[in-house]
Amino acid sequence: MLDPHAALPFAATVHPEARPATRLTWDSREAAPDVAFVALPGEKMHGNVFAQQALERGAPFVLTDLDVPRAVRVPEGQAQEALFAWARSERAHSPLVIGITGSAGKTTAKSYAAAALEAHFMPVFNTMPAIACFLIEHGRSARPLVVEMGIDRPGEMAELMDLVRPDVGVVTTIGPAHLEQLGSVENIAREKGHILQGTRALVGEQASAFFPTAQDPGVESYGFGAVTHAGQNLELKPEGAEFTFAGVPVQLPLASRVQAEAAVLGLLLAQEAGLDLRDAAARLSGVQVPGGRYRVLPGRFTVIDDAYNASPVAVRAALDALHAHAGAGRRISVLGRMLELGPAERELHAEAGAYARRRADLTFGVGEFAAELGERAYATVPELLADLLAEVRDGDVVLVKASRGISMTPDQRAAAGVGLDVVVDALLQARGA
Repeated sequence: MLDPHAALPFAATVHPEARPATRLTWDSREAAPDVAFVALPGEKMHGNVFAQQALERGAPFVLTDLDVPRAVRVPEGQAQEALFAWARSERAHSPLVIGITGSAGKTTAKSYAAAALEAHFMPVFNTMPAIACFLIEHGRSARPLVVEMGIDRPGEMAELMDLVRPDVGVVTTIGPAHLEQLGSVENIAREKGHILQGTRALVGEQASAFFPTAQDPGVESYGFGAVTHAGQNLELKPEGAEFTFAGVPVQLPLASRVQAEAAVLGLLLAQEAGLDLRDAAARLSGVQVPGGRYRVLPGRFTVIDDAYNASPVAVRAALDALHAHAGAGRRISVLGRMLELGPAERELHAEAGAYARRRADLTFGVGEFAAELGERAYATVPELLADLLAEVRDGDVVLVKASRGISMTPDQRAAAGVGLDVVVDALLQARGA
């Protein structure tokens, strides 16, 4: 329980009616008799506006600078700083914290590492306040914590490191992503590389070129092939991935190489934590990643739902996985726009489209760079769907991948060719799934 009367590492006055909570939220709509509310500054509005609403929903306490019932009241304008200070204090009690970053594969690596370690792990929403709430809620648990640490601007990883202070820092991949703010792949590697300043530094196979272990013995790599910690005898089939690690057989249903590499990370962490590897491997076989992150959905034709987000390195990995689905039907790629790529975005979309043409039998593109992304190009998602649904046949494998465009309206997403989850839904409905 989160006791508001416990001494916070910040100057706070606790209202006598404040009660313990089991969880924290910065969304007043989630406030409940066991969920406390933290009133934080937002892009358009301050959470203080919703403090009364949270109280009416029964929030056991509200972290705020307002004088309201059940307040954990901090100095004016200091609610966010108080939340972060509280999080750092609670994090100090955790026996093991794993921090994971990368240009692609963060959520997958987080899911597999957490399963292998039987750890608490961050939900999808991974802003600084969300991470702080997670650390406060689970910092005193005896179980390890796995935190996804994504960045999109210079200096952000340094801020995250000050908050999370991971014992193990992991970089999954490095590639062009968030170039509008970060500028270059070299800057991306430099910024994300701050996570390797933890006690233990691990990088995925693709990222090892940016953090060569020969030059820095403190950095070790994982994956397959010429890495420090390697899985052996990897086999990729439409049914999934199989390999061995430290002599233990691993089977990952409906998985690709990306998932297999994440599983190696999980097994390595489990081994170093002294856990039974066979038990860890069994847990890995049941990992379920969130929607839109390489979910293989079999049926009359197979749909690969990878529509949550996209970057050049992630698109190439998804296309490689599509190519591995050799069978009676065709391999079809449906690609939409990748966001935040800066001045080089047309060139990067053209490169992705050229790679798609080599890895797929039929390619579709939608949105601003549709012609670069596919042989069949469409301005909007509805136009794409009309042709795609008429084209797909039994036995085909269809990969759907694009960026989310969460700051856009649904109409803007449809026009830009992002947020292709609607395409996944339409395909599943068409095949009767």
